[in-house]
Amino acid sequence: MKGRVTKQRDLDGVTQPGRRRRELALVVARRRRRRRRLYPPVGVAIVVLLIMFANLGGSTGGNVGQTQSITNPRLDIKPDLSARENRAIDHILTYTQFFRQGEPRKREVALTFDDGPGPYTPQILSILERHHVPATFFEIGLELQYFHASTSKQVAGDYVIGDHTETHPMMGDLSESLQKAEILDQAQEIEQYGAPFPRLYRPPYGSFDATTFSLLRRFHMLMVLWSADTEDYTQPGAQVIVQRVLEDAKPGAIILMHDAGGTRTQEIEALPEIIKKLRARHLKLVTIPRLALDDPPPRNQSQPTSLSGD
Repeated sequence: MKGRVTKQRDLDGVTQPGRRRRELALVVARRRRRRRRLYPPVGVAIVVLLIMFANLGGSTGGNVGQTQSITNPRLDIKPDLSARENRAIDHILTYTQFFRQGEPRKREVALTFDDGPGPYTPQILSILERHHVPATFFEIGLELQYFHASTSKQVAGDYVIGDHTETHPMMGDLSESLQKAEILDQAQEIEQYGAPFPRLYRPPYGSFDATTFSLLRRFHMLMVLWSADTEDYTQPGAQVIVQRVLEDAKPGAIILMHDAGGTRTQEIEALPEIIKKLRARHLKLVTIPRLALDDPPPRNQSQPTSLSGD
């Protein structure tokens, strides 16, 4: 952003020593959870076997041994994206793998929130609901075991959930198998609370490499970056956060904020004023899929640079 010198730092507001401690704790927790998945209780295993035998013996008309998708039993949960929005994402993926800013065809901007769900997410959601503002949340899978109530509320509301990995690592430093696990484990976590497989992905710390793009191609996912960085994790004060949004909030802008990963009281204070002032400029607040439909990224985007150095 013009006029500001950005020091080398995390994108998500965690100091390097603090980030390493956090990542270590997350990795240990993930390993424990994987062990629980690998060794389910005997009763659960028996139920799974019974379901398998029932499917094989049923008169479904399908071929024996054919893989069947598991439908979400919560039929009251609406689809995350409309068919038109899904097609818009598919179209973007035919010419680019990332979305930094939309073409200013309409006066739309997208609010995005990283690192949730967390203890401040309910307050963020309350403000958005009160002002009838849709938004996109890039969630960390591991956080759902503590704050999944917010995820369920997002699924039922006018919000979209994207993939921000399972444990928030530097993806550019990981092998292909570990990167794949980070993406798919998060997708599995949010699915438990009614969310479909995410079409959108945001790299923690802005870290990615060619392997990341290869995996996103395989999973038909679009990497979502940003054009307006509030740097709210530095805790600069609510008014500074508001001003930073207004500096770069042009039609097609993707605004980066955080609803977790640290103390978010300044974001909560700033958000109502951000909404009010954006609307005063006759800018419509939309989700990333809606922005993809109305204001897709241009074909001549400059290639993004990974902050991991790759």
